[in-house]
Order: sequence, then structure tokens, then C-alpha cells
Amino acid sequence: MRSVRSLKDRRFAKLYIYSHTTALVLCFYLSLHSKSDSVITMSQKALLLEEVGKPLVAGERPIPQAGSNQLLVKVLVAGLNPHDQRTRDDGLFVTSLPYVLASDVVGEVAVVGSGEYSSKFSVGDHVFGHSFAEGGFNNDFNGAQQYALVDARYVGRVAGSGLSDDEASTIPVIVLAGFIALFAKSGLGLPPPFSAGAKSFDYANTTLLVIGGGSNTGRATIELAKLAGVGRIITVAGLKNEETLRASGATHIIDRRASNVLEQIRALTDDDLAYAVDTVNAGVDQEIGVAALSNTKRGNLITLRRTEGELDADRIGSKNAGYDRRLAFGVSTLHPEVTIPFWNEVPRWCKEGKLRPSSFEVINGLNADAVNKALDNCRDGNGAKVNIRPWD
Repeated sequence: MRSVRSLKDRRFAKLYIYSHTTALVLCFYLSLHSKSDSVITMSQKALLLEEVGKPLVAGERPIPQAGSNQLLVKVLVAGLNPHDQRTRDDGLFVTSLPYVLASDVVGEVAVVGSGEYSSKFSVGDHVFGHSFAEGGFNNDFNGAQQYALVDARYVGRVAGSGLSDDEASTIPVIVLAGFIALFAKSGLGLPPPFSAGAKSFDYANTTLLVIGGGSNTGRATIELAKLAGVGRIITVAGLKNEETLRASGATHIIDRRASNVLEQIRALTDDDLAYAVDTVNAGVDQEIGVAALSNTKRGNLITLRRTEGELDADRIGSKNAGYDRRLAFGVSTLHPEVTIPFWNEVPRWCKEGKLRPSSFEVINGLNADAVNKALDNCRDGNGAKVNIRPWD
């Protein structure tokens, strides 16, 4: 009996070891081959807008899965901009609730999706880009969360920029808006610096007016115009920014507080101005930009804020050849013919010092109270460029 029981015990032990080993191997296999499934089902921390007009709250949402020409990134920096305050308080860009804010994203590539553009990146690369995705402002692409998707066509490598992750986060929204205002068809339509048309365009004898040169986007627009070779860059801005603006490329600076701003502009342009960008004003406050345009040749004012409201014909001048005033929407997906090469070039432009990062403040962690305070400051006119570090 003792020998039979011993034999059974040995058989049971072998069966147990075999079964246990098989289970471990199966678990290991599944861990290797079901990464995409685990990405879909896992949750992450995020800051959520649950109701328009209410403060952001800490919450959780699923980690998305990278699709064709997409990268899943671990968000290292999520950059806030003035429009994020209007998103929270007025619902600007909100497509569904709860909603995630922050359009500037810097991340470490965690998963590389399929497709030609994705294949150019590797796990571990640090990239920076703008969160607007094909089809709209999609939560999966926005920055105030631990993981987000980015479109591989519209990101640059931090490593090629000479910038830190925090500095790189100040580039996408700010610089892209100025670039589209100058070079996209919906903007002024000037030949981009990397295009064949730029070689034959007479940039040296071109004049550009930038209203709001002291803003981050205004300064970036001036830098881009200088990069392209624009010969005369006039800006209306506060004189406290004069040194920075001259270093950025402005050739003439007009004090925005002067009582004769229009007269000073027209004295410089001699009724010949065809190109202007207003980076700060909305609606009828864009009057000065239109009034500065030539009365005898067709001119163009590109704005970065809404253009509603009729302008006073007596105040803007005769404009015998007409004029265009239109909003340039600063998102990459609307202008792939110029923005795909833009994202290839922008790291180099930064490294060469042709584009400079903006100053910023830092919020460590997905701290709802601190982020709401930053948005309140923006609402009250005391806003600064703010970087959220979701993992700190």
C-alpha cells in the first residue's frame, strides 16, 4: 500500500509541476502577444472637464491604442494655452464630455502604430506636436493625461531641436499658428521657406505688418518671416518688448499705445502694404490691420481670432481694389501640403536658433487645483504659458 500511495504522490507531483509550468508559459506568451489589447483596457489618470463652466477634476480614462500613422506616447509635458481657458469656461473646441484639455504635447514614444510615417519613429523617442487630430479635437490626442496619441505626420523629434522637453512644449501651438498664417493657402499664401517657390519669390522687397508682436505667437510670426527672408517687418507692440522683437527680426516697432499708430504704419508703407497678420485682436478690433492695407492694391489681413462684425468703411479707407480678412485656423491636418514638411524642418530651425521657445511655468502632476488656478489667471488677464508634467 505504501508503495502504491508513493507512486500516486509522485504522479500527482509531476502533473502539478507540468500544469503549473504550462500556466506560467501561457501567461508569459499572452503578456508578449496581447500588448495592444492591454493598452485598450488599462486606465490612466487624467484631468477632466465634466461640465462646461465648471473646474477641471481629477479622474481616469482608458489608454488609447495607436492606429495607422499614430504613436502612443507617455505624456512628459502638456502645454496650456489661452484657448484652454475658453475651453473650460465656454466650451471652445469641446466635442464630448468629459473632455481633456491641453493642445501642446511632448511625449516619449511607448507604442509605434502601423504606417509609413509611424515607422520613422522608435520606442523611446521624445517627440513634440499639436494635439488636433483628423476629424477634430479628440480626447485621445489631448495632453492633460498620462498617455496620448499623436499623429506621426505632425510631430518633430526633441532630440533634433536642441530644446528640453519643457521648451519643446512651447513650440507647437504658438509657432504653428504663425506658420499657417504666413504660408498656408488659408493664410497669406507666401511660399514656405523649404519650397521651390521661395527661391524665386522677392522676399527681400516684401513688407509684412504683424499686429501683436509682443505676444508669443506674434514673436514667432516675426521669427518665421525673418527666416523666410522678409525684408521689412513692421510690428505694433508694447515698447517693453523692443529688444526681444528686434532680435526676433522686427525692423520697425510701433508703440501700440501711440495715438497715431495707423499714421505711423502708412508713413512706412506708402500705401503699398499687401500683407498683414493680427495675432491678438478679434472682431471689429481688427480694424487697424485692414486700415493699414493699401487703398489701391488688394491686401490681405490674416487673423488668429474670430473675424465676426462689419468694419466701419469710413475708418478703414477706400480699399478700391478690395481686401481679404480671414481667420487662419492653426492646425496641421488642414494644411498637410505645408505642415508635413514644417514638422520635418522645425526641429532644425529651433536648433539653429531661428525659432526660440517661450518662457513657461511648471505644474508638477495632474493637479486639478493648480491647473484651474492657472486657467483662472488666464481668464483674469494674468496668464502665462504653463507646462503640466503629468508624471511628477
